Amino acid sequence: MKSRPLKTILPQPGTTKAEIRKHTRGVLSAMSHSFRQEASQDAIALLLKQKLWKDAQTVLLYAPLPEELDIWPLLSEALGSGKIVALPRYIAEKNLYAACPITDPARDLKIGQFGIREPALHCMPMAISRLDLVLVPGVAFDLHGRRLGRGRGFYDQLLKIVLGKTCGVAFDEQIVKAVPVEPHDVLVNCMLTPTRWVEV
Repeated sequence: MKSRPLKTILPQPGTTKAEIRKHTRGVLSAMSHSFRQEASQDAIALLLKQKLWKDAQTVLLYAPLPEELDIWPLLSEALGSGKIVALPRYIAEKNLYAACPITDPARDLKIGQFGIREPALHCMPMAISRLDLVLVPGVAFDLHGRRLGRGRGFYDQLLKIVLGKTCGVAFDEQIVKAVPVEPHDVLVNCMLTPTRWVEV
């Protein structure tokens, strides 16, 4: 990808989560498909160089939405290198996500309740404490590990019990000066963008 100036949102004091979500989603919707593809490839290449990724034996990935940085190629990369690979599956009766390992994407994946690819019912949940690395999507992040999600709190529930490392994944355009946080918000340990790897 050609070098470009980093586009960082600088919210003014008092900027609300809703305002940051609205602004960031506008920026994301303006990105071209080719830009998203190139940026995603750059982010994946950067992650593959990191010791944290190389050392992790058990990882939780996510199925990206159209506006999110596309880490899906990491699924075959991780499986091919012998890692245990899990994806989130929504458990309706508990209103939370569980981490469920998969071994064969063609057999083990289905479209879940929210239209997102997730492990099928035959993929049994694993203990969150077994995860070495969790890749975490979000609407916006700052470089101190604060994350702005979609407002449902699903990832915050999961991150509270993770013992391994957690890594926010985003376009550079999703990095803001400061994400406002509340007591239930959980910080991530590091940040991955197409141009930056930051451990916090």
